[in-house]
Amino acid sequence: MGVTKTEAYTERQLRRANLCKALGHPARIAILEHLLAADCCICQDLTGVIDLSQPTLSRHLLVLREAGLICGTVKGNSRSYCIGRERWEIARKEMSSFFGELSACK
Repeated sequence: MGVTKTEAYTERQLRRANLCKALGHPARIAILEHLLAADCCICQDLTGVIDLSQPTLSRHLLVLREAGLICGTVKGNSRSYCIGRERWEIARKEMSSFFGELSACK
């Protein structure tokens, strides 16, 4: 498998691809849906809601954190997660713009 040549793509294309990658797994969608409904929760709560092992869940949370869609805080031995509201709004505008480009297509 070859190395992706990111220099061949625009910054906008890379942003959109990274966002889609973060949203591209049903477990991550389930995590986001839970956080949107709960506003904030502890990682241990997520393991009770989403049927994944702790290491797998942590990997999905990492991908979402790296995309900025969620943010986490540490308190003692617990990590709490919530929606990264600022990045969430940026992502919403980015995807809305992307899907809005259909009207320009003839």
